Amino acid sequence: MRKIYLILAAGLLAACSQNPKAESAAPKAETPEPLKASVWTRGGELYLEYPALVRGQKQRFAIHLTRLTDFKAVKDAACEVHLGVEVFPCDPSTHPGIFGANVEPKTAGEAAMSIVVHGKDLNEAFDVGTVKVASDVASTEKPAEPKEETIAFSKEQQWALDFGTELAAEQSMRDNLRVAAETLPRTGGEAVVTAPAAGRLIVDKTFAVGTTIEIGTELANIVPPVGSTTDTASLQLAETEARVSLEQAQRDRARAERLLAAGAVPARRAEEARAVEATAQARLQAAQTRLQQFDSTRSGDGKDTGVKRFVVRAPISGILAESSAISGANTEVGKSLFRIVDINSIFVSGVVPESEFSKLRQLSGAEVEMPDGQIRPAGKLVAVGRLVDAETRTVPVTYETDNHDHRLAINQTVFLRLFLTPMGKAPVVPEAAIIDDAGRPVVFVQRGGETFLRRPVKLGIRNHGLVQVLEGVNVGDRVVTKGAYLIRLSTMSSAVPAHGHVH
Repeated sequence: MRKIYLILAAGLLAACSQNPKAESAAPKAETPEPLKASVWTRGGELYLEYPALVRGQKQRFAIHLTRLTDFKAVKDAACEVHLGVEVFPCDPSTHPGIFGANVEPKTAGEAAMSIVVHGKDLNEAFDVGTVKVASDVASTEKPAEPKEETIAFSKEQQWALDFGTELAAEQSMRDNLRVAAETLPRTGGEAVVTAPAAGRLIVDKTFAVGTTIEIGTELANIVPPVGSTTDTASLQLAETEARVSLEQAQRDRARAERLLAAGAVPARRAEEARAVEATAQARLQAAQTRLQQFDSTRSGDGKDTGVKRFVVRAPISGILAESSAISGANTEVGKSLFRIVDINSIFVSGVVPESEFSKLRQLSGAEVEMPDGQIRPAGKLVAVGRLVDAETRTVPVTYETDNHDHRLAINQTVFLRLFLTPMGKAPVVPEAAIIDDAGRPVVFVQRGGETFLRRPVKLGIRNHGLVQVLEGVNVGDRVVTKGAYLIRLSTMSSAVPAHGHVH
């Protein structure tokens, strides 16, 4: 029995003495929430986390630096923490974008704090503002309570992804109407060159379609044909007869001049002989020309320079659009030989649906949107149609557009953006910032380095890749333009991700 009591006593003693350390241990104190600050400059962003400052106590600062040129982590740089007149150097960075610093203020009170960064990646001074240095822990500064529900998206996530932000700016945008359009030759900017006479074509220099032609350029020559009943023998006979007549006239003129010198005939007789000689000379030249022209037309080359030709010249400067002239071929009067189009100044004609016709009364300007997305001014308004096309139910609107850079081709399909009355000013953001969230447009506004707000928005006019925001965004808000959809996905996750910082 004594043994049983001893065993029970030993068991009770063991039970009472189990894990005395665990029972006596006090609950571990929670780490206080750090203070946070975010500062943006033209070239960089500072996101700072630091404990409340106490005089004589060393506190660890976590400094996150981002280049705003590409929103990536700053790698090649050094930094310093300026607290009043005290300067605390940062430790060399062991992780891109993250710098640590030990700050031990010597004086209590308020002090201006800034982070100065210098290096290849970034040279900026970030003014954090006035901070409090407490004399003891009990009087330290407490983090401000957030006024809105925010979304956490860490710097490491931002740096690893395609991320970017822009400031919402106020801009006056005009209501506009985007319609399909076509480029056309302007009035007086197109010329069809026709044959001025029938005959054989002579093209000394061939111009390829697309060649630039200056006004007055010789395009072709036309050798007119002789009569259809004429043959070589009769033309040669006419030339021989004219030559014989000329020789006879020359002898008569010489005899008349000798007799006049001897006083045997009056002066009128010598003058008549000279006139007959001149007529015979002209007949011989005409006979020779007809014979040369006949030979040239029959041979097809027309290279005889003695043949009279009709010269075909360019009436305007422009691009050779069509050419049907073949050297050696016969042509008729009025036949089309060339078509020249001036492309330095062209018409851009858009088609407006009849349902939008009433808006054209407010038309105040336009621009041409080219297929590659580039924009150029539409130029001078030429005409607004007043007749609705019976088939397409559209009304034409035509502008004369400068095209000296030849970026637009004739008959090219483009878009014409017609501007209507100017609208009031409102914040604008890039279209990429707008996210469809369950059928409602939203944007994400960066409130701090790692905190974002989801803002439903009411949209207005769209123009040049920008969207007018009538409600939901204020001027100066930093709106996420790249990576907004990824932030939305992070809000849909059921698990709260870890912070992920390496300090």
